[in-house]
Amino acid sequence: MNGNSPKPHSAAFAAVDLGATSGRVIVGRVGRGEMELREVNRFGNGPVRLPSGLHWDLPALVRGVMEGLRAAGRAGGVASVGIDSWAVDYGLLDADGALLGLPYHYRDARTAGVAERVRDEIGARELYALNGLQHLPFNTVFQLAAARGSAQLAAARTLLLMPDLLGHRLTGEIGAEVTNASTTGLLDARTGAWSRELAGRIGLDPGLLPPLREPGSRVGTLLPRIAAATGLAPGTPVTAVASHDTASAVAAVPATAPGAAYISCGTWSLAGLELDAPVLGEASRAANFTNERGVDGTVRYLRNIMGMWLLEECRRAWAAQGQPTELAALLDEAADAEPFAALVDAEAPEFLAPADMPAAIRAFCVRTGQRPPADRGAVVRCVLESLALAHRRVLRRAAELADRDVTHIHLVGGGSRNALLCRFTAEATGLPVIAGPAEATALGNILVQARAHGLVGDLPAMRRLVAATQRLRRYEPGGGTARWAAAADRLPRD
Repeated sequence: MNGNSPKPHSAAFAAVDLGATSGRVIVGRVGRGEMELREVNRFGNGPVRLPSGLHWDLPALVRGVMEGLRAAGRAGGVASVGIDSWAVDYGLLDADGALLGLPYHYRDARTAGVAERVRDEIGARELYALNGLQHLPFNTVFQLAAARGSAQLAAARTLLLMPDLLGHRLTGEIGAEVTNASTTGLLDARTGAWSRELAGRIGLDPGLLPPLREPGSRVGTLLPRIAAATGLAPGTPVTAVASHDTASAVAAVPATAPGAAYISCGTWSLAGLELDAPVLGEASRAANFTNERGVDGTVRYLRNIMGMWLLEECRRAWAAQGQPTELAALLDEAADAEPFAALVDAEAPEFLAPADMPAAIRAFCVRTGQRPPADRGAVVRCVLESLALAHRRVLRRAAELADRDVTHIHLVGGGSRNALLCRFTAEATGLPVIAGPAEATALGNILVQARAHGLVGDLPAMRRLVAATQRLRRYEPGGGTARWAAAADRLPRD
């Protein structure tokens, strides 16, 4: 923008929001004191299984994004485009900038046992002191260690995380946005720069790691052929947003008072606190908390819980058996089911990628000496009560480790639409739960773009705008806290 030009009163922005099971393009109009969203394209995002393993269908993702941008062009265009996605996965480019195969899916089995090997080589304490990440077997650092010695990695000249890979397709520019880079395990948790030392110790050429970008910086402008194909104006900028979808969601948490914790609940439940500095002590490592970057240098101190993946995989299994899977009916059945009849550990690795989630839940119950749920309502109640108890456990431990007082919880993302989960979380934690917005990720994406265009102020101002314009629902803890405490005491842990 020309510094002498008057600032617009409002503008439209395109949020490309890619989740692990679906993607969408949402156009958001932001003005002073107002914000409206409109979804212009939604598309599936499923993995493809090849002889080499489980991969993302990148061509299908690109088609879905292009269709969404064409819809945005038909609707009158946008002031910029921003891209967010899930974390850890990446593509490799050769010396000519060509993609070396489809990106691997983080649930691919090639990393089995690799994390333990890397931790043995480097040392678990030293690794955590460097990158501050929780131990997850699919972290990028472990994926790259699994690829050590491969012809593909030897031919690579650039590594791009998924949002940056899509940005490269749109603009031709190379870079790595810092919130997603912080999930790789290759970023120094203290300095916020790439750890060349750690890259070298896993056998990775540090030259593969591209320059870092901050949210709000310009990635580039649409390539002429992309502008022509979408109908968007030549020179339309692509803005770096908080490109890890959780970072975008946390940016849109409508927290306007101190004492807030957050749960970004979608495929995963990411439960934690926003801090000014990482927590890197041994107790934090042992508790498996992660320190990831947020907007404006904040730290997302959190732990991953399986989230709505548990419920959605149950629905997928039932649908394959020809059973009805309408969510409202399932939640009614769950509300009528016996409380605390069976509980599972929502962080157990056996739930990461089972072929049949209801069967995996029943097997866990049998293995831990519980009576397995007998019907669908009991399974759903087991899932939701177990998630609520996981939320309780993680947030209480986060508050202890960070020495913070938590007085209320903001639950955002698709899970905020699940009234039973929200009520259970309030009862389990003994804290009020403010549910919404469901579209937190897209809102955070759009707000960072709007801020880059001068339409909204700092992070607190962004959050006040969300609180003022989005529908929120409050759930009070009510009674029954003693029953939830008793359930927490007997919750099986692996």
